[in-house]
Amino acid sequence: MTTKILIIGACGQIGTELTTKLRSIYGNDNVIASDIRKLNNDIVNNGIFEVVNALDYNQIEHLIEQYQITDVYLMAALLSATAEKNPAFAWDLNMNSLFHVLNLAKAKKIKKIFWPSSIAVFGPTTPRENTPQFTIMEPTTVYGISKQTGERWCEYYHHQYGVDVRSVRYPGLISWTTEPGGGTTDYAVDIYHKALEDEKFECFLSEETKLPMMYMDDAIRATVEIMQADADDVKIRSSYNLAGISFTPDEIANEIKNTFQNSPYLTNQTSVKKLQTVGQHR
Repeated sequence: MTTKILIIGACGQIGTELTTKLRSIYGNDNVIASDIRKLNNDIVNNGIFEVVNALDYNQIEHLIEQYQITDVYLMAALLSATAEKNPAFAWDLNMNSLFHVLNLAKAKKIKKIFWPSSIAVFGPTTPRENTPQFTIMEPTTVYGISKQTGERWCEYYHHQYGVDVRSVRYPGLISWTTEPGGGTTDYAVDIYHKALEDEKFECFLSEETKLPMMYMDDAIRATVEIMQADADDVKIRSSYNLAGISFTPDEIANEIKNTFQNSPYLTNQTSVKKLQTVGQHR
């Protein structure tokens, strides 16, 4: 059976690069990108694109039937920083969009689901070094709470109904091709833009707050590989830990200053000295 993929939230930070990768593997005609609005970008212009509301069960079901979808990648979500501004909507979007695809899989409309979790499921009581797969989870953000709850529902639907749902816990993702999407770790991308724009950068994290990060290409590879794995090899149906590197805002600011000191891309060489982080605890 031909793999036919629907990506919900294809125009987001991860969805953009994931769509490009999946189209290169499965072909443009077999990867249907969708999002809440139609943008003028490569994702829309270089393949099949549909406007869909992730909260509308009937719209999703219609696309699945229209294109004979086998696999759904649910990338639509309100991320950490943005979710704190509108907790009720964040909960609605992050949870009910997941229920829609889980219930469609339960009804045998689709075969496989990829749903991303996040390091946001962890909290201040979680071990910070070599974080275990199974450990204390006491998230302190709306986004983290929704992801922790989503993990439990994924595992429940697998055990109760046999739904083939797969997930990884993304760390902060660093990409040069797409804009940040409102996550806590997005400062690690935005700080480079500010450096090139000759601006001072203010980070809402303290200088010494160390968070896990990963290059986007590695995260996309992990996503593709877990979906291509045999079902019997996927032992964890909540979400797998995924790790790369960790660094602080202070460390990345110093590296930028050192690297860009003689860069031809900066019109004012002395301006790099202004680049700093200002800790603002939330």
